[in-house]
Amino acid sequence: MTHYQPFTREISPIVTINANEAPDNAENLVLAIAQAADDRKAHDLVILKVTEISYLTDYFIIATGFSSTQVKAIADAIEEKVAEICHKAPLRVEGKREGTWILEDYGQVIAHIFLPEEREFYNLEAFWGHAQRLELSHLKALVQ
Repeated sequence: MTHYQPFTREISPIVTINANEAPDNAENLVLAIAQAADDRKAHDLVILKVTEISYLTDYFIIATGFSSTQVKAIADAIEEKVAEICHKAPLRVEGKREGTWILEDYGQVIAHIFLPEEREFYNLEAFWGHAQRLELSHLKALVQ
């Protein structure tokens, strides 16, 4: 006979932090992700601010790599840079084995790295077309 233990989880108190005071606010996280993708020659980097239209996250970063090797390298570079600068690891990573579409979920920011065919097929920019598009230079000014 099998005995099952009930699932219990410890609940931690909620802490509210003003994003402007936090050293690892969402904008710093976006900047670290975008710079890491750019360092690995990601193509057509798009930053979408979805704070007002999505409960999932505050920002999407969408990038293209031209081979599964490059897509994986971009994802690895993002993980390394975010760990170094923001001291965070992704909450979830999907698609890394296949390398056609890798999703890295950092809570406030979700990075999507695609092969061109997958990016065209899923067309997240059109789906989230009403989101605010940010330029990397604009974001750098916000963070400084």
